[in-house]
Amino acid sequence: MDRNSITGIVLIVAILFGYTLWTMPSEEERAKQQRTLDSLAAVDLEQRAKAAEEQLKTATAQVPVASVADTTIDPIDRAIADSLIANAKAQRFGPFAPASEGSATEVTIGNSRLQVTISTHGARPTVMRLKEYQTYRKTPLLLADPDSGTYEFKFIAGASDLSTRDLYFDAEDVKEDAISLIARTTDPAKGLRITYRLDSATYFLHTDVEFIGMKGVVDPRSLLFRWELAGLSNEKHQPSELQKCGVYYKYFNDDRNYLSETSAEEKKLEGRTNWVALKQDFFTVAMVSEEGFSSNGSQIAINPLTELTHTKHYSAKLLFEKGRDAEPAASMRFYLGPNHFGTLRRTEVADFDRIIDLGWGIFGWMNQWLVIPIFNFLDGLNWSYGIIILVLTVVIKLLLMPLTYKNLVASAKMRVLKPETDAINAKFEKNDEPLKKQQATMELYRKAGVNPASGCVPMLIQLPVLYAMFRFFPASIELRQEKFLWADDLSSYDSILDLPFTIPAYGDHVSLFTLLMAASTIVYSVINQKQMPSQQNMPGMKMMIYLFPIMMLFFLNNFSSGLSYYYLLANLISIAQMTVLKSWFVDEQKIRAQLELNMRTPKKKSKWQQRLDDLQKQQQQRRK
Repeated sequence: MDRNSITGIVLIVAILFGYTLWTMPSEEERAKQQRTLDSLAAVDLEQRAKAAEEQLKTATAQVPVASVADTTIDPIDRAIADSLIANAKAQRFGPFAPASEGSATEVTIGNSRLQVTISTHGARPTVMRLKEYQTYRKTPLLLADPDSGTYEFKFIAGASDLSTRDLYFDAEDVKEDAISLIARTTDPAKGLRITYRLDSATYFLHTDVEFIGMKGVVDPRSLLFRWELAGLSNEKHQPSELQKCGVYYKYFNDDRNYLSETSAEEKKLEGRTNWVALKQDFFTVAMVSEEGFSSNGSQIAINPLTELTHTKHYSAKLLFEKGRDAEPAASMRFYLGPNHFGTLRRTEVADFDRIIDLGWGIFGWMNQWLVIPIFNFLDGLNWSYGIIILVLTVVIKLLLMPLTYKNLVASAKMRVLKPETDAINAKFEKNDEPLKKQQATMELYRKAGVNPASGCVPMLIQLPVLYAMFRFFPASIELRQEKFLWADDLSSYDSILDLPFTIPAYGDHVSLFTLLMAASTIVYSVINQKQMPSQQNMPGMKMMIYLFPIMMLFFLNNFSSGLSYYYLLANLISIAQMTVLKSWFVDEQKIRAQLELNMRTPKKKSKWQQRLDDLQKQQQQRRK
């Protein structure tokens, strides 16, 4: 072999060696390939185990029970099948392989308010019943459909991604109001313990999740809670019920917020979250964490359902705020109770009472600091709720009487000045003299000491009360299923006639309280218009007298009968107030004499009047 041949062989070997080094996978790529091979092997192993298990079941079924021990299945095949099954479980469940099989049993705990049934398969609540309440159909009230969704704690143990819904637990310590469940591991000294404990007289279910002896095995950052459930329709009128079902949540450093109440919505939480509430019309399932749920991966969702037996589908996936070196454990509280303002406030959870929509701004304050305290005081007297609403209406009308009186006096002043205002209108009939007409009218008011806006201000002040009541009555659980006169549920509509058809925007029934409210509104508006001479020459106002009550007739037909009853009482009391005050306390002759005295007394022009005069002078100069 000559030198050239030797050189060629050396070059070929060098090229092959270099190519091999260049194409050799990196450490990361080799690890990835190994994981893929391990996964394929695990899948193959599991499939082989299932095949062996099926073969074992088939063979066992083909022989009499008494001779199973004498089956013709080769003991070696049986051992191989058992080994394959054990290996597959070890691959899938890691240290929790012993908890991957078992039998599901149910254990019930309770207190004076709640009954909670917990399954040992998944350590999950299956039935949550409020003892003090029933559905409109007089059946036990459940906070969620037991078969509607998923309840699980997820975590990573070693290389296994696990969920409690796949594990079987042993009931370790069972009491009347508490239960401790444990999922076993291959090491008897280790495991997953979940403890549920009810308060003695509240609606809270305390939940503690603890991994025993598994620090370094379970990644605390992977621990998350997921709950999907469907709300059951418990009330008389499902469309109204749906309008008040929603998901509310609160960040520690922000105000209470909520998802859409009319459409499907999903949201990733963007801050450390104190609580998440899955709200029905009058009842709520909520998760409260003192440490807070993490914003890194937590999300909530709501989706309306179209069937008659359910309301909406709720979903919450909540991660716990845990560091790498933290203990693998978590604690939180479930609120399983009514949307009662006082009850929610007494929980001392920040803004928790605001899952009840009492109105924004001044309307909410009016309910919180005026209406609810009066209502609660009257409720403590154990009267019928129809009487309580009557007394509440009288009290509020008495508190507003000074404003009503002021409004009547202002109307009376405008009426006694009508001859002078009619003379001004006749003097300035031309369309090109509106400024002169306005100036003369304002000069008349200035001399007489009358503020034309003084009658509007008291009415505007009373509007927050009207809207506050619009929010208060439909949200008051105290009125739920309470009967009064012909109404069988003051929290829902009343009906004296069920129609065989549905009228668009009205409904399939006739609410008598709403009819009476609309009729009383017309009477009140007619009387009130006679008190306001400025409105009598406005053709649009006459139409509004009838148009507005008709609109309210359609709008309130499906609303709370307690609300329509309140508006009816408010109209009747307002009519009585106007009649009594005008007859006994508003003397138009004395008012006329006082205004004439005011007009004879010289007065300094106000700044506004002076600006109006200056504006007129400027216009006259421009015309010249």
